[in-house]
Amino acid sequence: MILQNPALYTDLYELTMAQGYFLSERHEQPANFDYFFRSLPFDGGYVVFAGLGDLLESIQNFRFQPDELDYLRSQGFKEEFLTYLKDFEFRGTIYSVKEGEIVFPNEPILRVEGTVLETQILETLVLNTLNFSSLIATKASRIKLAVGKHSVVDFGLRRAQGLGGLQASKSAIIGGFQGTSNVLAGKLDDIPVNGTMAHSWIQSFDDELTAFRTYAEHYPDASILLVDTYSTLKQGVPNAIKVAKELEEKGHKLIGIRLDSGDLAYFARKSREMLDDAGLDYVKIAASNQLDEYLIKSLLDQGAPIDLFGVGTKLVTAYDDPALDGVYKLSSINGKPTLKISENEEKVTLPDAKKLIRYFNPDGSFYSDGVALDNEENPDSIYHPYISHRSAVVSKLKCEELLHKVIDKGEINISIPTVQESAKYAQQRLSKLNNEHKRFDNPHVYKVGLSKKLRDLKIELIQKA
Repeated sequence: MILQNPALYTDLYELTMAQGYFLSERHEQPANFDYFFRSLPFDGGYVVFAGLGDLLESIQNFRFQPDELDYLRSQGFKEEFLTYLKDFEFRGTIYSVKEGEIVFPNEPILRVEGTVLETQILETLVLNTLNFSSLIATKASRIKLAVGKHSVVDFGLRRAQGLGGLQASKSAIIGGFQGTSNVLAGKLDDIPVNGTMAHSWIQSFDDELTAFRTYAEHYPDASILLVDTYSTLKQGVPNAIKVAKELEEKGHKLIGIRLDSGDLAYFARKSREMLDDAGLDYVKIAASNQLDEYLIKSLLDQGAPIDLFGVGTKLVTAYDDPALDGVYKLSSINGKPTLKISENEEKVTLPDAKKLIRYFNPDGSFYSDGVALDNEENPDSIYHPYISHRSAVVSKLKCEELLHKVIDKGEINISIPTVQESAKYAQQRLSKLNNEHKRFDNPHVYKVGLSKKLRDLKIELIQKA
């Protein structure tokens, strides 16, 4: 979802720090910030990066309106700072990986350059947009891996956290879903919209058969009948078969039936048998009801003849891991590299402006990623971030740099991809990730290493501190 007025969509301390930079006359100092995440969600092996398009367009709209300045005035902000904000707009530069890229922990996947004030003030917007969108795109990708050749649709709007349902529907498509029930998301992002009927439609009639017939009369070429309101096998499926035959007589075809409760594997098998015995082998079976990648995999492993899955709650809420721990950290200030030190070595940040390099195996699959200083040549070897004796020679491997300039001096520098383009790119890239990184149980850790120059700079700054 693109924010038309994003300036106050932030945490208070972003603005108090910005005022502090301004009042101490440090606001024009150049700075670099990195966006990255520290751990993988869902005990998985990768993340699908999403939200970039929304972020770029929100940054383009980043202006302080008169009523917003009045509000900040009421909160005690100083008049000279508010005068500065009156004409504020982001004039810096942003580098990012492409939307849909497959990314991993502790590597810089977005870099923001500019004055310390303008780069600081974007922090919350960056984190809020990218963390949630990438989380849902990753969950959707995992579900799509489980679904395989079958279709999967987002049914989650009613269970989403408020307007986050718009971001969730868009991110689901980037992750591999084919459609959504979310009509506004369909309009805004040209996403195919899908839907069936609710139990209330059937309950509103005196009997189920009349409910089915009436719906099919209005939608003769687009009917999927919900068959579990009363008795799935004794009533719902037989009534659906009657309506399907009536549609055939009129030159139409029933699209499918939907199962939404009970033992889905059992009901799907029995329903398939009944439909096939009636000569309705073209009628599809859809299933919903608290589905996720694990349940879908179980159903398909049991041979459940389900053609379409509708996934809601456990997708849009990222039910089993509801937050991506993305962070936004200062890496240089006033031309000097800096880092954050922690007692936990894994939380020590990487200093200075950096580039991200992906290395490929001879078969074209991903081998590893390397993080190097932005101004150095691509390294011959990369080193484990925490274990000094572990390294890998990468000089003979094909590679590509993943960070691209997406905003240049405040102006968007790329053609923002459509949702479908980002989804296609995500699938292309995911196909290059070896299966051991995609499995649900104990996925293999993907290697992310540092150049020697970056590793040495990090050690030097730690020792100085």
